[in-house]
Amino acid sequence: MSIKCCLRSGFALLFIGILSLPASAGTWQHEHGTLTLDEPPKRIITLNWAATEAVLLLGEIPVGVADRAGYDVWVNEPELPEGVRNIGTRVAPSLEAIAELEPDLIVTSAEMAPAADLLEQIAPTYVISVYRNGSRPFEKASEMLTTLGEMLGREDRANAILADIEQTLDTQRQRLEKAGMTDRPVALVNFLDDRHVRIYAPNSLYQSTLNALGLKNAWPREGNFWGFSVVGLEAIAPQQNSRLVVVSPTLPGLSDTLASSPFWTYLPAVRRDEIYQIDPVWPFGGVFPVKRLATMLTDSLLEGGSDNVR
Repeated sequence: MSIKCCLRSGFALLFIGILSLPASAGTWQHEHGTLTLDEPPKRIITLNWAATEAVLLLGEIPVGVADRAGYDVWVNEPELPEGVRNIGTRVAPSLEAIAELEPDLIVTSAEMAPAADLLEQIAPTYVISVYRNGSRPFEKASEMLTTLGEMLGREDRANAILADIEQTLDTQRQRLEKAGMTDRPVALVNFLDDRHVRIYAPNSLYQSTLNALGLKNAWPREGNFWGFSVVGLEAIAPQQNSRLVVVSPTLPGLSDTLASSPFWTYLPAVRRDEIYQIDPVWPFGGVFPVKRLATMLTDSLLEGGSDNVR
């Protein structure tokens, strides 16, 4: 056989081999090194809720997750099906439980960096941190979704999810602009007790929603790496022109306590009946809370406020 013929045959076999590779075969750089997959992973374990959300959005059901009960209470959407095993807490998952599930991909963040080498002995491990000092949560969450889409052979689905979120944000922004509701700042808070709130800062995931809706954050200072600060109600008082949005859940009996609180009744937003309350939105999640917050925040602002929480 001639050299030219051999070369043709070799190139043909190489081309056929390339075509036969799984869509997700490839190598990815991440925070703990390099990850190579030969085929789409099917037994995925997620060690934080942002990763759990991303895998579910892409149409896969993880075999194990960290803090299953907490996800069901605080995140809830997308829903985690029955039968997914809890493998411990997000801070200290059980390596034994992880190994028993025989995963072919583990998704975690820098919080688990001390255990990354041990995790990699169990299965290929993808490390990405949505929340860390200097990060932009929505951009990092989008990167995680896109990369997992590549690994799972679900690139089209990942792109469609991000396009849908962008469309939702644009639609809600137009609703607010039409109603003239983008003229004043908004403060987003969770109540910790009747005197203190967690207020969301410009480096929070919530800020991505505010930016997309054309709303200004009433709280100008950077928060911790999760994107919030804990302040007393009196710290909100100087925000004279802002609307106050309370993100549920609140404490039992809080409305009665606040009604008799001088710290609360003094707030300009209370006196103007500009307290708005929305259902829970997980503030430390991935891309989905940005869409969820946009719809609920817009609906609440357009429905009108009150002088107290529910």
